[in-house]
Amino acid sequence: MNQTFTAFEGQRRLASGPLPVVALAVKRAGQSTDPVAIFCDRTGRAVDLDLRGSDDEILARLPTAAPPNETPELPPGEPRGRGRPKLGVVAREVTLLPRHWEWLNAQPGGASVALRKLVDEARRVSGDRDRQRAAREAAYHFMSAMAGNLPKFEEASRALFADDRRRFVGEIADWPPDIRDHVVKLAYSDRAD
Repeated sequence: MNQTFTAFEGQRRLASGPLPVVALAVKRAGQSTDPVAIFCDRTGRAVDLDLRGSDDEILARLPTAAPPNETPELPPGEPRGRGRPKLGVVAREVTLLPRHWEWLNAQPGGASVALRKLVDEARRVSGDRDRQRAAREAAYHFMSAMAGNLPKFEEASRALFADDRRRFVGEIADWPPDIRDHVVKLAYSDRAD
C-alpha cells in the first residue's frame, strides 16, 4: 500500500496523494495568507518539507522510507548484524524471563520459529482491532492540529475514542467541509461499519 499525504491551505484541502505529488502541488499553489500544512494520512501527523528550489531539488530532498518488508541497506563498510538481511530477517534483542526462554526453546524449530508463529497469530487475531486503533489515533492527531479550536472538539474526541461513529459525525457536522470529510476518512475509510 502506498503511503498518501494531504495538504491543507487554511481550512481548505489543497491536494492529496503520494508525497511528491502533494509537495509539488503545494509549491505550485504559491504564497498564501493562509498557513499550509501537509499531513501523513497513515499517522495524521504533520510533516515538514523544504519546498525551496526547482521541482527536481524538492523531489531530491523528500524523505524516503523503506517499504515495510524491506531491510534498509547499510552504508558501505558497516558490519552486518546477525540474521538473514536478504530475506528480511533482522536480529534484535528480546528480553524474557528464564521460564519464557525454556518454553520457547522447547518448541519445534526453537525460539525464533515459535516467536514468529506467536507474532503471526497475534497479528491475525487482532489485526482489525489494531488497524481501527491506528485509524482513530491518526484522526485524532489530524483533528488536534486542524480542529483543536473548533466547536465540539472535545465532544467529537470522546465520540471518536468511544467508537461511536454516529455521534462523532454529528459532533463535527458544522466543521469546515474539507476538515470534516478528511477526519472521517482517516477514522473510518477502511471499515465496513
